[in-house]
Amino acid sequence: MKRTRYVSAAASVVLIVGGPVTAAAAVSDDAARTVTAAPALRADVTAQDAAKAALKHYPGVIESLDKDGAVWHVDVISKDGKGHAELEVSASGAVTEQNRDTDGNAGENKALVSAKVTAEGAMKAALAAHPGQVTTVEWDDDDGTASWHVEVKGKDGKTWDAQVDPTTGKVTKSGSDSGSDSDDGDN
Repeated sequence: MKRTRYVSAAASVVLIVGGPVTAAAAVSDDAARTVTAAPALRADVTAQDAAKAALKHYPGVIESLDKDGAVWHVDVISKDGKGHAELEVSASGAVTEQNRDTDGNAGENKALVSAKVTAEGAMKAALAAHPGQVTTVEWDDDDGTASWHVEVKGKDGKTWDAQVDPTTGKVTKSGSDSGSDSDDGDN
């Protein structure tokens, strides 16, 4: 009986550490049994966790952060505005560098690098206005007026689009898409 418990305990440790596998376990004197492991639990990281991991890997200022399945795509601009890194943060929080440039035009990134409100601050402001989970945050200065665009998926399944002022952190514009997967922003 004690042997069965030790084998069962050892098999449990193997399953927890090793992930989804089939292991022979709990062999008693009478019969052998096969135990199929449950799928490994995924540790999904939040947008805030992905931002923190990306900045630890490549210090600077986040330009954009977007979730694609279980992976976060994060673009980071170096503090001097010349460097740029494209990173991926997995569901477990592991960071993979996809691309790195060091010869960028610092003038193009001046507003982003000097903004009082960072991507992290914009996420916090958007979540205060619309509780849920951030799915996208990106710097937008295409029309000459800089702002943060933040998408939050609410508990009701709706996706909220918020514009956050990079100077004050105030949510200046916000609205809801009709569906949870809508990109058109027509609503």
